Amino acid sequence: MKAARVEKLISAIDIGSSKVSALIAGQTDSGELLVLGTGQRESRGVTRGCIADIEQAELSVRHAVEQAERIAGINIERVWVGMSSGGLDSLLAPVEIELGGDRITQDDVDQLLQAGRANIHTGGKMPLHIQPTLYSLDGVGGVANPVGLHADRLGVDIHVVLADQSPVRNIDMTVRAAHLDVESIVVAPIATGFACLTSEERELGVALVEFGAAITNVSVFIGGMLVGLETIQKGASDITDDIASAFGIRRAQAERLKCFHGSALTSPRDHQEVLDVGPDENGNEASAHAPKITKAQLNAVVCQRVDAIVNEIGRALKTLGFSGPSSHQIVLTGGGAELKGIAEHMQGALGRTVRIGRPSGLSGIPDAHSGPAFSTLVGLIHYAAFDRVDLKSGYELHGEHMVGGMPNLLQRIKRAIRENF
Repeated sequence: MKAARVEKLISAIDIGSSKVSALIAGQTDSGELLVLGTGQRESRGVTRGCIADIEQAELSVRHAVEQAERIAGINIERVWVGMSSGGLDSLLAPVEIELGGDRITQDDVDQLLQAGRANIHTGGKMPLHIQPTLYSLDGVGGVANPVGLHADRLGVDIHVVLADQSPVRNIDMTVRAAHLDVESIVVAPIATGFACLTSEERELGVALVEFGAAITNVSVFIGGMLVGLETIQKGASDITDDIASAFGIRRAQAERLKCFHGSALTSPRDHQEVLDVGPDENGNEASAHAPKITKAQLNAVVCQRVDAIVNEIGRALKTLGFSGPSSHQIVLTGGGAELKGIAEHMQGALGRTVRIGRPSGLSGIPDAHSGPAFSTLVGLIHYAAFDRVDLKSGYELHGEHMVGGMPNLLQRIKRAIRENF
């Protein structure tokens, strides 16, 4: 059998608060995505998803990429980069033009998109994505390609994702300091959605919760696109900090206890199990005076923090208009999703079906990079593999940016979501 020929190389970097991961993939002539190399390093110089020390962060990026290059046996020059924090916001900018019943040409579509782009006011933020959604003919939506059809009015909603300028520039500088060109910076929820949501979920409506180390992104998809997002400045590392503080142990010991014994569900048997605190980050064993911690005590601390985060997730979903029938699903992903019992805990607290979202669609991905913690990384490959219309040209990192407001747009999209949910 003839081996598939790789026609396109795609490289991605996810700079998180706990780890920096890199992935090199090849797209074959049949469209299949093959993993060629992966790399991972502890994240340094990153605080709550934002770059705090470029030199430290650059070293983490460089080491992760070098590991992926060694495994793949190739050197890379350009990368797609995920961004999970930094004042992210999602808006819709509707636009419509008159045609007088004529047959729609590509020039008409181009004129519509140019009008839509001119209608965008970023409020001083930087656009990461400016993408047309489905078109409408005489007010009736759901048209993927209007060319060749007749209509009096042609319309489209322009989907805009914005971020604060400084965090975007800092990510760009960090990656370029590692001698890599930035192909594009992609907002993490969009990338993650391609990795662990089905096309039907994105179309009918779903909430995606990315439970990361230091931040949690809550986003809503409907009609096949991201329509709103909220960022919570809390994550799984806050559980670790609570454990370390509650029992007076080192952070490395607290992380080990959380990963091996922690759970968001409790059991009467937990009172009978005394846990081994284990060595610290230097390999030194716990002293004879180390606290005796039962599994019940550990999980009481875990559940207290999980409850607080889930409450904030619930408030974010309400703000985004994700309310109504309980059949609407929540997909939980990110490194925090690996905590035992977290999906069941969230399902009980929010009264909605919750499933764990794991990345899919790549062949040959190592087991170590196939869990929820790598959903954004895999999603970046999916996003990059297919050409998408994006109107953000001219809003480059060193270019001019439109300023102003988008009055009532956020209110309109939230109202539209509520009507659909």
